[in-house]
Amino acid sequence: MKPIKKLLVALDLSEMDNDLLRYAAFLASHLHPELVVFVHNIKKYEISELFKDQLADIDLDQVISEELDEKVARNFKADVPTEVLISEDPYTEALINYVVQRYTIDLLLIGNKNNHVGSGIIADKLLRMVKCQILLVPENPVLSMDRVWLGTDFSAASRKSFLLARYLQLHMESEISVIHVYNVPIQFSPYLDKEEMIPRIEKHIGEKFRKFLVKVSMEDAPTRVVRGRNTSVAQKLVEEARRGKADVLVVADKGGNIFSSLLVGSVTDELFRSVLPFPLWVVK
Repeated sequence: MKPIKKLLVALDLSEMDNDLLRYAAFLASHLHPELVVFVHNIKKYEISELFKDQLADIDLDQVISEELDEKVARNFKADVPTEVLISEDPYTEALINYVVQRYTIDLLLIGNKNNHVGSGIIADKLLRMVKCQILLVPENPVLSMDRVWLGTDFSAASRKSFLLARYLQLHMESEISVIHVYNVPIQFSPYLDKEEMIPRIEKHIGEKFRKFLVKVSMEDAPTRVVRGRNTSVAQKLVEEARRGKADVLVVADKGGNIFSSLLVGSVTDELFRSVLPFPLWVVK
């Protein structure tokens, strides 16, 4: 895996910015990137008509710039080069995507604010739009990566997650646990007894797990095979990772097989839309 040299942190002048900045500083202090960029999009068209008179004598760009500089100085303590960008664009996700390409960003940090109505729309668009890795950070995140949980479906796409895992082992001394969640294929259920199928499926998955871990050079990683039962794969991943006190959950942006799926629009998409107790790292 190529080094994570450039980070982009998306800010919006909310309280969430403080959490993002502190988490970005935590990462930067261990990964030692070449540059951390902070970006904020001013949507003047949303406020100019309502407060035109009050803002007539105010340099809004200057006021916001000073506020962002103060926030960064107060919360971002890592000793790495930084840059603050302020722009005006009707589409925040388009601006962020442009910055990702312009600066060849390796990792984008955004806030998990899906507990607020409509706040997850931009994040959802970014999941599909940007080409870099994405780290979705919750409110009040724990500044630790001691326990990293990897969700895998044994697909070629999911192998990229293991490259990141080894990278985090090297730089963060993380302990890696690997989990696979399966559901019994419903297309077979009318013809076969589900309870009789489970031992065969789990045996098959166990063999596949062992071979897969050999291919990705992670033979010694602790593994878990969990049946989804009446919950979705995404819900089960979160439930098991929470029970294991995971500091971060890592998944690939896409993948898939007959027993489970990590496709954008499926498991990863559902995770991205959830309010998570830990950061979600999506590898692209």
